[in-house]
Amino acid sequence: MRIYIDADACPVTRIAEGIARKHGLPVTLLCDTSHVLTSETSEVRVIGAGADAVDIALINLCQRGDIVITQDYGVAALALGKGARPIHQSGKVFTDDNIDGLLMDRHLAKKARRSGKHHLKGPAKRTAEDDRRFAESFEQLICEEMPDGRIIEETLLGD
Repeated sequence: MRIYIDADACPVTRIAEGIARKHGLPVTLLCDTSHVLTSETSEVRVIGAGADAVDIALINLCQRGDIVITQDYGVAALALGKGARPIHQSGKVFTDDNIDGLLMDRHLAKKARRSGKHHLKGPAKRTAEDDRRFAESFEQLICEEMPDGRIIEETLLGD
């Protein structure tokens, strides 16, 4: 199992890296050329410019059983199709049961924005509670994918 993060402006990258390290899981951060990242613990892949370049690269890399962190419902749907386990930065785990409704909501919101008749609010400011909720959901998702509950002791990782 590997963790892939759609890391362009992702607010939970460091939280995810810490939890993945605790479980001994490799992490790959994907970003485009306008969001170049660095990490001491993860592989960073800088993908060329293009509207969906990072999304396409992430979907090409992920495999069954991998965990994908993304806020993009389209990427989540494609990851589910490959047997990966996508999770939103809010901690919401995307599933076959909820993805269709989320994609429909996204479509209706886009349609409303295009009409010019509706002003939709952006996301609320991120809080410590949001980070805690993500960390708990992410940890639980890892444990579901690793039924033996394997945790690498931090002392073995040189921390």
